[in-house]
Amino acid sequence: MRRMPGAVGVLACVLGLWLLAPFAAGLLRLGDADWWGVDRAALLRAAAVSVASASVATLLIGLFGIPLGYVLARGRGWWIACLGGVVQLPLALPPLAGGVLLLFLLGYGGPLGALGLSEHFAGIVAAEIFVASPFLIIAARSAFAAIDPAMEDVAATLGHGPGGIFRRVSLPLAWRPILAGLVLAWLRAFGEFGATVMLAYHPYSLPVFTYVAFGEAGLPSMLPVLAPTLALAALVLAAGRWLTRPVAGGAAPPGAPLPPLAAWEAAEAPPRHLELALRRDLPGFTLDLMLDSRARRIAVLGPSGSGKSMTLRAIAGLDDAAGVQVRLDGRDLSPLPPDRRAVAYVPQGYALPAHLTVARQVTFATDCVPDRAAAWMAALGLEALSARYPHELSPGQRQRVALARALSRCRVDLVLLDEPFAALDVPLRARLRREVLAVLRGMKVLTVLVTHDPAEALAMAEDLVLLEAGRVIRAGSAADVFARPGSELAALLLGAGPMGDGMVTPEGRIDVGLGVALRVRHPERDDPALPPPGTRVRWAARPYQIRLATDGAYPAHILWRGLVCDGQRPMRLRLGDGVLEILADPSCDADGACRVNIDPSCIQVWPVR
Repeated sequence: MRRMPGAVGVLACVLGLWLLAPFAAGLLRLGDADWWGVDRAALLRAAAVSVASASVATLLIGLFGIPLGYVLARGRGWWIACLGGVVQLPLALPPLAGGVLLLFLLGYGGPLGALGLSEHFAGIVAAEIFVASPFLIIAARSAFAAIDPAMEDVAATLGHGPGGIFRRVSLPLAWRPILAGLVLAWLRAFGEFGATVMLAYHPYSLPVFTYVAFGEAGLPSMLPVLAPTLALAALVLAAGRWLTRPVAGGAAPPGAPLPPLAAWEAAEAPPRHLELALRRDLPGFTLDLMLDSRARRIAVLGPSGSGKSMTLRAIAGLDDAAGVQVRLDGRDLSPLPPDRRAVAYVPQGYALPAHLTVARQVTFATDCVPDRAAAWMAALGLEALSARYPHELSPGQRQRVALARALSRCRVDLVLLDEPFAALDVPLRARLRREVLAVLRGMKVLTVLVTHDPAEALAMAEDLVLLEAGRVIRAGSAADVFARPGSELAALLLGAGPMGDGMVTPEGRIDVGLGVALRVRHPERDDPALPPPGTRVRWAARPYQIRLATDGAYPAHILWRGLVCDGQRPMRLRLGDGVLEILADPSCDADGACRVNIDPSCIQVWPVR
């Protein structure tokens, strides 16, 4: 256990001792207690009234307060803010003031006085509901607000409507904090005096009986009256603590290897036709995207905040449909809710509800096909993990579960992957990327992958869309976009970095200084994108496209040699007037003067404006 800061421990002990002190003082007065002078029958009746009224009140608080907590957590607007403040007002009121307000409403002459709740058991319940409700409502609102919205989004794409999402996802995930709130509400209702004595003096509840006994017999009669109160409260606290105890989590088991990839190799399915028109105006950001693609797999690439995930959510139907037009093979998906779009959605973080085992996760879709779910579990090596919970899985195993869950639906037309490998280490990411691609190759689906990794986009996609600040800066086949980014910004997104400046020569080369002239035209074709001779240009190439070679075409000088990382050695060298960052073979021990080769077709060139 981690050590506590000293000051924190001292402050905690001071308050803890102060809370304990009254109980200790009571124990010291045991000898003064009048154990035989108490009306035991009346005491038992009062205890029964308090237990029954607190239980009924807590039941009603739970029935109405849990939905109210959900509305406060998920609702938006000024009226939600006002309602959230109103439900907390009973906490700020003196109990007697709360009782007076209840009398204005429920007493004789009040708007609801005809109900006759004053001086009645139902009046006790009404008073306890008023003072105890905030404890449950606040706990429920906090619990629902803490749930990752992606959990509910994924449930929607798996065919669950709003009611099903609330019952099967939101409520189970929030249940333990809600149960703690119910315990607090019961304890508050059980001990309520002020509002009760104002609204319903009879029948006596235990707090009212305590007040009456004190007035009649003084302090000697208090301990016999307080004993059942403390015992009942302690019993409920112990039960609540046991029910809300944290579940011990086990370590993630070693992952079972996937079956051979050959099991998934199949002829490529025919391409799908996706037409997307998306316009979304937000404060300080506008996403404006038009796309017409006939491909099996599309990658949306861009930096954080460029609108990638928003685009994926629009395709899935998870956001407001205004300004969104989605057509797949001529079929308009825009009016359809997420549960009717035949979408297999894998969000960032995988969104696996903590209360479901792997087997229940994979079969969670309303239209799940059991045989297909079993086949996916076997194919992705999940059978041995079927009884595990998400916290008992490694990141790679969670990724497999999310994929199996998405693909176990009866019919899938769209597979939407939102940076599914971002949280994985480099070796695992590369392996799962190959495995997922092998799974998708033979399926008759359109896959849209969101990523910020150019290598991932090139490995998995046929078409590529580059986003920057909510707008498309380049779109087309992946090979063509990588070969011809079209702009310096696009090249930067694809992993190239600005290396230096130069000038186009009449021979179709780039003079980069110190007598070095780079050849930028492929020997078998003339590059029409090359500016005319005499134009000042900026040139760039990706680090792995610059190779050290003893017989290299260009002289260079190594300035720095780094440590081996991920099987490659980073280096910095000077070529002409430019300084290059390259990735060399880990065994390379070159130093000082050297020579390099650069494939002419890999060099990107832009005029200096």
